[in-house]
Amino acid sequence: MTRSLWNAAGVALLLLATAVPVHAQAQLQWLGWDAGMEEAQKTGRPILVDVYADWCGWCKRMDRDVYANAEVREYLATRFVTVKLDAEAALPAHYQGRDYTSSTLADRFKVTGYPTMIFVRANGDHIINVPGYVPADRFLLVLRYISEGHLDRGVDWDTFSRKQSSPRQPPSQPTPGNAFRSR
Repeated sequence: MTRSLWNAAGVALLLLATAVPVHAQAQLQWLGWDAGMEEAQKTGRPILVDVYADWCGWCKRMDRDVYANAEVREYLATRFVTVKLDAEAALPAHYQGRDYTSSTLADRFKVTGYPTMIFVRANGDHIINVPGYVPADRFLLVLRYISEGHLDRGVDWDTFSRKQSSPRQPPSQPTPGNAFRSR
C-alpha cells in the first residue's frame, strides 16, 4: 500500500512539473537603477527602464498584461536588463557621473507621463523613450526593433512594423496608434 502511495505521488509531481510550459518559466528580474546599470555593463545587454508611479493604473495594467505575457517575459529575460524606476521616489541613483534621485532621473530623461519605457545602451547612452501603455504584441515589436539593431541601422519604425505585421493585421490595414515615439 505504501508503494502505491509513492507511485501516485510521483505521478502527481510529474504532472505538475510538465503542466507549466518551459517558456512560461522565464522570470523577469527587476533591478534598481544602479544595479541595472552595473548588470548591463557586465553583460553588454541594453536596459529597459520601466518608469512608473504607484498610483498609475496604466502602469499596473502594463505589469499585468504586458510584462506578465510569457513571450514578453522570455524576450526581456534573454535580451535586456530590466529596471523599475519609481518616478516619484527619492531613491539614490547615479548616471553619467552625477547623483540623482529616482524622481530627478525621470526628469533627466524627460519623462512626462506614466508608464514610460526608457531604453538605454549597456554603456549608459540613452536610446529612446516609449511613452504610454503598449499592448504585448506591439511591445514585442518595439523590443525586437531595438535589440536587433533596426533603430541603429536607421530603419524607419513604420517600415519595420509594416514588414512585421502578423496575419491578424495585414499591412494594408492601418496600424494602431504610434507605439513608438522618439523624444
